[in-house]
Amino acid sequence: MEEDECLAEFRVRKCDLPVLADVLMIPDKFICDQRSVVGGMEGLCMLLKRLAYPCRYSDMMARFGQRQVPVLSMATNCVLKYIYDRHHHRITQWNHGILNPAALQTYADRIHQMGARLDNCFGFIDCTVQPIARPGTDQRTLYNGHKRVHSLKFQATALPSGLTGNIYGPVEGRKHDSGMLADSNLLSVLEEHAISPSGQRMCVYGDPAYPLRVHLQAPFRHGQLTPQMQAFNKAMNEVRVSVEWLFGDIANYFKFMDFKKNLKIKLSSVGKLYVVSALLRNALTCLYGNQTSQFFGLDPPHIQEYFS
Repeated sequence: MEEDECLAEFRVRKCDLPVLADVLMIPDKFICDQRSVVGGMEGLCMLLKRLAYPCRYSDMMARFGQRQVPVLSMATNCVLKYIYDRHHHRITQWNHGILNPAALQTYADRIHQMGARLDNCFGFIDCTVQPIARPGTDQRTLYNGHKRVHSLKFQATALPSGLTGNIYGPVEGRKHDSGMLADSNLLSVLEEHAISPSGQRMCVYGDPAYPLRVHLQAPFRHGQLTPQMQAFNKAMNEVRVSVEWLFGDIANYFKFMDFKKNLKIKLSSVGKLYVVSALLRNALTCLYGNQTSQFFGLDPPHIQEYFS
């Protein structure tokens, strides 16, 4: 394959595929449930091809040596499960590699230099609605009235380096953002770990849906706002938009997640697909950067460092 062709089909440059396979610790081969054997690199490319665009398995047969549709399906799910089981803790739990005290201080300093009024804010929190196909059961539970779509929801923390620092979910689509915050136990984790090297308490910044806490700040929203309050809200909102860019990056790079008719709960692992897509997006950010890292002028860590 040509370099541009590989980048278009797999979202990864040809020379970087071995690097990605190495940090993900992809084995030499995958053995599917019905004993079909797929090479490690081949299986990784199958998953990347599937996520890159909402293609059918039959459309992938020509690329992967005329392998049959059932083999392509089982191999893709096998690689998805392997990556999730092996690496999901890097994004679903507190990652000390990118969320250590020194790193938190670096993030906060950069956000403050970009005009934010808070000098101890190291990231931004928000929830995203992931549309899915209309389910046969539990339709009321999964229906999001605000977006008017059946969905799953995820809560994510965005960092100025362009990485998704933490993600929680999936939960049912009708769940409120504040309810997700309570279920995720993020405030307790922040209380334990979000401390700068000098002992200052660090915080994340969210939209008006979130409560005001020591480790969670939100805009002024009650009563008559003074000019100073309005200026605070404006300055913080100008940098908080980066969390929306990260959600957009996942959908833009892995467009399979933007095709809700193929996201059928109880028939496919929609939650795992989204978490693995976010993890792979972090890997691509380490390799190539993204809009958020360019906006803040803060380079992401090396991919070997992120997966160490």
